[in-house]
Amino acid sequence: MASMTNEIQKQYDRLEDVPSIMLRIKDVYAVPDWHIRYAATKAFFGTKMTEGSSVHSHGVKMLSLVEKIEDLKDGFNNNTYIHVILQSLPPSYDPFIVNYNMNGLQKSIHELIKKLVQYEATTHKSEPAVLVGEASTSKAKARVPDIGRGRGARERRS
Repeated sequence: MASMTNEIQKQYDRLEDVPSIMLRIKDVYAVPDWHIRYAATKAFFGTKMTEGSSVHSHGVKMLSLVEKIEDLKDGFNNNTYIHVILQSLPPSYDPFIVNYNMNGLQKSIHELIKKLVQYEATTHKSEPAVLVGEASTSKAKARVPDIGRGRGARERRS
């Protein structure tokens, strides 16, 4: 291991200045930019919101992925971001998507997320709650007909 370190040191001793050394280290050890861009766009296009989860947290996640893509200087236009975010929503948001597309709304990503949170608050809270009860495992007793007993039976005997 020590000899390996000496060989690496000898490679960099030949370089004249610090920027040259830093450039060489970056070339050898850095993760390629294309890999980072690929991972960021794959995460953005592949993220789907699960039914019943918070649209706000999903929107924040999508927004952070948009910012990461923009930081890499590999961004898209605003409409592409909006379309991908709308496509990442579950089927319960289809009425919102139809309304958004039919009215030709042009929103920023922040405004879209705000509208989605408002939609979630109005539609998902008004749905009726479903009560789930525990099933009984005991069997009902069979009812035996009451023939010959009781008040009517005494009157018939007399």
